[in-house]
Amino acid sequence: MHAIDRIQKFFVFAALFLGIVGIAQAEKPILTVYTYDSFASEWGPGPKVAESFEAQCDCVVKYVATADSVAMFSKVLLEGKNTKADVLMGLDTNLAARARDSGLFAKHNLIPLEALSLPISWHDPYFAPFDWGVMAFIYNREAMPNPPTSFAELQNLPEEVKIVVQDPRTSTPGYALLLWLETLYPNNADEVWRNLRPNILTFTKGWWEAYSMYLQGQADMVLSYTTSPAYHMIAESVDKHHAALFAEGHIAQIELAGIIANTEQFTLAQRFLQHMQSREVQSIIPTTNWMFPIRDDIELPDAFAKLIAPENIFIADPDSIEALRKPRLQRWQAAVQ
Repeated sequence: MHAIDRIQKFFVFAALFLGIVGIAQAEKPILTVYTYDSFASEWGPGPKVAESFEAQCDCVVKYVATADSVAMFSKVLLEGKNTKADVLMGLDTNLAARARDSGLFAKHNLIPLEALSLPISWHDPYFAPFDWGVMAFIYNREAMPNPPTSFAELQNLPEEVKIVVQDPRTSTPGYALLLWLETLYPNNADEVWRNLRPNILTFTKGWWEAYSMYLQGQADMVLSYTTSPAYHMIAESVDKHHAALFAEGHIAQIELAGIIANTEQFTLAQRFLQHMQSREVQSIIPTTNWMFPIRDDIELPDAFAKLIAPENIFIADPDSIEALRKPRLQRWQAAVQ
């Protein structure tokens, strides 16, 4: 056989082999997961979660990422029954009732975890928790040695002290702040907003825009999570960013996953939700999503012991959230204009 014949034969066999591999890969079921950018990013939990799940499911996990949870949910609402999603990853308790009422989600039929660790009892048949966090205002203790310890003190900060928060219409942390104030001040939350307005630099569309402005020194405080300082301590070896502990208590946010009702991959989606609650995944949540795991058998990094630990943690009543969403947003908008 001439050398050129051998080369041609090699390429024929190579093409056939790659074709067979390509067909085998194409035959693997694809699980499409809608989520938010930071979850799917290379530094978030998404890649590790996908790798570990694919190793046991003989499938392909495909993330479709949006800016935040509100944008993700809006995308599904817009697509309706024609959505390509199988799973939504990153809804929260403040969106759960609206998502359930949409009729786009199936019951997950998961067996509740015995080692569940959440600030409230959770038994929702449609949405399964995978992490949780507590809202707080983050500050730089080198620049602010005496931070406010209550909303009363926050309202009385000098006008030159600037706070950046998220827009409650487009951001789940922003809406959590609205609920935080509505819960603590049911009769005069709009007055608190008016008092805070001179100190609020801006309302950003999402969490990352707000936190970036704070890190760049454009604001003195930012609405985030009590776990945010852990990132700086672990990833950057920096211990100057702290969360202000408020005497009135702090509102919590539980992140949830749900299965789309018309998915053709229900069993696979169900296994994915179960995988999110496994010890393997829960052990990486604290240092990738920088939130608390939902299991009480996960050992937290030492930095988490340095975080504030509010004695009073609450969650707004899920049943009233959707019914009151529109009037709450209208009151907020009138107060801050």
